[in-house]
Amino acid sequence: MSAVTNKHQAFAKRLVDLAMTRGASQAEAFVQVGRTADVRVRDGEIEDLTQATSKGAGLRVIVDGRLGFCWTSDFAEGGLSSFVDLGLSLAKAAAPNEHNGLPKLDDLGAFPDVGPLFDPQVAELRADWKIQAALTMEKVVKAFDPRLKTVDSVGAGESVGEVYLANSLGTQGGYDGTYVYLYASPVASEGEQLQTSSWVDYRRFFKELDSPEAVATEAARRTVRMLGAKKVKSCKVPVVFEPMMTASFIGSLAGACNGDAVHKKASFLAGKLGQAIAPKHFTLIDDGRLTKGLGTSPFDGEGVPTRTTRLVDQGVLGAYLYDVFTARKAGARTTGNAARGYRSTPGIGTHNLYLEPGKEPPEAILKGVKAGLYVTTMLGHGANAVTGDYSRGANGLWIENGELTHAVQEVTVAGNLTDMLQKVDAVGNDLTFRGSTGAPTIRFSELTVSGE
Repeated sequence: MSAVTNKHQAFAKRLVDLAMTRGASQAEAFVQVGRTADVRVRDGEIEDLTQATSKGAGLRVIVDGRLGFCWTSDFAEGGLSSFVDLGLSLAKAAAPNEHNGLPKLDDLGAFPDVGPLFDPQVAELRADWKIQAALTMEKVVKAFDPRLKTVDSVGAGESVGEVYLANSLGTQGGYDGTYVYLYASPVASEGEQLQTSSWVDYRRFFKELDSPEAVATEAARRTVRMLGAKKVKSCKVPVVFEPMMTASFIGSLAGACNGDAVHKKASFLAGKLGQAIAPKHFTLIDDGRLTKGLGTSPFDGEGVPTRTTRLVDQGVLGAYLYDVFTARKAGARTTGNAARGYRSTPGIGTHNLYLEPGKEPPEAILKGVKAGLYVTTMLGHGANAVTGDYSRGANGLWIENGELTHAVQEVTVAGNLTDMLQKVDAVGNDLTFRGSTGAPTIRFSELTVSGE
């Protein structure tokens, strides 16, 4: 443990001790320290080079069922007393709520061993590597096809951070982590048509990051294949989501599994726990312990040990997601899904959300479609978690006799999530993570595609 880490841990514990000494019933300190760096280039020159550091501490205090919260970026000893007093005064001015409070002791406990989350190679990345990686990607894109005239954005970056939590129940813990990324978004032109697409890779460990050449080549390929895109006539056909689009789809489902929305009857999944909502080949998991996952941590934003939660288990709705406050309101238990930064109180979030892969290769899933749409890009936020209505603008490729043919743009894919889940008739074996949400290719037996 470094001297810096020791210092931050001691600071969090100091805040808690002060708050308890000055009259808090319960207290919790959440400390974050980190730095980020990002490089973007354009036309062979550095367009933007950003480096930033941040540190801060959030303090929650409970006084007779009343919650006070404040945050600071001043770690100097001289200001601690006034900072703690601010939290206490805010608590005393707040309305009491029986659900306020830290986790119960039986929700706390030993933190799991989630494996390494920190890569020294990422922490020590030099700016010249990021610059060279971005320049390389731009060159690869422009050399891929003469119709790729420019790049909307291309860059590289990394983030290094540390989290520490202490509370008056005796919980103390901390961890540090890294991630590194590459991204490219080219623009292709042919006649009067312009098309853009993108590709990105995020990893905790540098050695697992795709090469700049690979990211740029994929971004270029995805952009060029959209040239000549046109609308199709409105129809009801099988629709295939590529992994990135499936990830977006399951994100909508996770939103409907939010325990707060469920408790307020603001989710189409309210009251359906234990019911079959999808075919048996559909299993949706949130895993806070996934090896090297970007959303992995030993504890959540309230110090509750992370776990693996099967939201949908072989088609059956198995769980909702909770933090402590919402769980108390709902008469449930926290699932260790409190998400937060030092400037905010906890809310419900996911860790590593993914759809369990099936056995079919994506090529086989396409082969089973006589005529349909392969969706590669979606526009807007068209999922209504309350009603389940789903309607989003989409671009992609038309499927004809199991083969990808011409590009399609400016159509809308619509349905209702309740019905759409039942229509997932194929799940691919190509589980792909490009962030903390991962998914394979999936196929819906029939959806409405609105075009001409």
